Amino acid sequence: MGSADWTFEAARRFAALGMVAVSVDYRLSQGIITPIEAVDDTRAAFRWVRLHATEFHIDPERVAGYGVSAGGQLVAVAAMVDAPDNGIDGTSSKPDLLLLWSPAVFAPKHLFQGRGNASDHSPMQHAGAATPPTCIINGDKDTVTPIQDAQDFRERVVRAGGVCELHVYPGVGHLLTRNVANQLSDFDPDPEFRADGYAQFERFLKERGYIPAK
Repeated sequence: MGSADWTFEAARRFAALGMVAVSVDYRLSQGIITPIEAVDDTRAAFRWVRLHATEFHIDPERVAGYGVSAGGQLVAVAAMVDAPDNGIDGTSSKPDLLLLWSPAVFAPKHLFQGRGNASDHSPMQHAGAATPPTCIINGDKDTVTPIQDAQDFRERVVRAGGVCELHVYPGVGHLLTRNVANQLSDFDPDPEFRADGYAQFERFLKERGYIPAK
C-alpha cells in the first residue's frame, strides 16, 4: 500500500535544504504485480532523474535514494543489485547514497507468487562492499522491520569496509510510532525522535557534499 504523496513532507524537507527532491510512485504488489515490477519502477526513476539532470540542475553523481519501510527495500535493491538497464547510454539506475527509514531489508517471499527468487530482491543478501553510504533510522520496538535486521545489515556493510550508520530510538515501533500495539496503521510517530531522525539525515548528507554550501 502507499503512494508518492506519502513522501511529500520528506521531499519538502530535502528541498528546503537546497536539494532537488522527487517523490516516486511504484506499482504495488497486487494481482500479477510483484516487488520485481516495483524495483523496476524504482530503477526507472533513478534513470529519469539522471536523464533530466541538466534540466533540474542535478549532480548526476550525487543522487540519493530515500526509502520508508518497503520503499527502503526498493531503493536498497536498486543500489546494490545490477540490472540490464544500468549504465545504458551512460545512465545509471543506482543511487549513490541511501537514507532508510524503518527499512525492510528482506523481501517477503509470498509477494513474489513463485516468480523469481526473493533473495535476489533482499538487501540483506547483497549488503557489503557494493552498498553505498547508508544512514538508517529504526525504533527498537519495531515488529514490522525489526531492529535486529537493521543491525545485521549494518554489520555486513561495515565488515566489508562500507559506511552504514544506524540510529536506534528507544520505546518506539515501526516508523517511530509510539503506538507499539498497532504498528500497521494508526501511526503516532514520536515528534522528538522524528525530528532527530531527519537531523541525522541532514548531517549525513552534509558530510558527503549532498547539500549545497550556503
